[in-house]
Amino acid sequence: MTSIPHQEQSFADLATLMSPPARPRIRDRTPDADSAAITDSAVIQASLRDSERFAELFNRHAAVLHRYVVRRLGPDHAEDVVAEAFIRAFEKRRKYDFDRADALPWLYGIATNIIGSHRRAEVRGYRALARTGEDPVAVAFDEGADARVSASATREPLAAALAGLGRGERDVLLLIAWGDLTYQETAQALGVPVGTVRSRLSRARRKVARALGGGNPADVTEETR
Repeated sequence: MTSIPHQEQSFADLATLMSPPARPRIRDRTPDADSAAITDSAVIQASLRDSERFAELFNRHAAVLHRYVVRRLGPDHAEDVVAEAFIRAFEKRRKYDFDRADALPWLYGIATNIIGSHRRAEVRGYRALARTGEDPVAVAFDEGADARVSASATREPLAAALAGLGRGERDVLLLIAWGDLTYQETAQALGVPVGTVRSRLSRARRKVARALGGGNPADVTEETR
């Protein structure tokens, strides 16, 4: 595997997050008219009586989980990881916290745990990208946009930095950057306190900053999320 990202904005998103004065993004959680009628929590509850209802959760979230897994592991493993994530979610659905209307952070957490079993392949992919600079997604970027040109230029050192992060640091960084989760959602996904998320993210930013030549991503203003 010579490349990790396979979707638009993968390394561009991450480089933007790492570079002042960028701010962590907040995902728009305003439900549309069709999805507002029943929450993820309600779908999971309904699936306890009618297991086929769980397919609704797959239909809602499989695509976004697939994009996330492709960014981390490349396309070869993504379909299997997503399928396994939903199998595990189905098996664990009785233990779901039904006070949480949105199940996506929970699903991200399950997928991230599965990705952990592929961490050697993930790190190999980042190292290969750092050596070769081969990224088929880069050609889809709008080279007229300064931010994307800059992101492309930092792709190789950024990949090397990701390879050098500890698993916990990398999981936090990429759930926020590529999963677009808030700090609280990341904490829920990983089953750790919000303070742990913040400390891991701070360490990851410092390491990435050094890899990118000394810029200080820790200077990014952190909003309460």
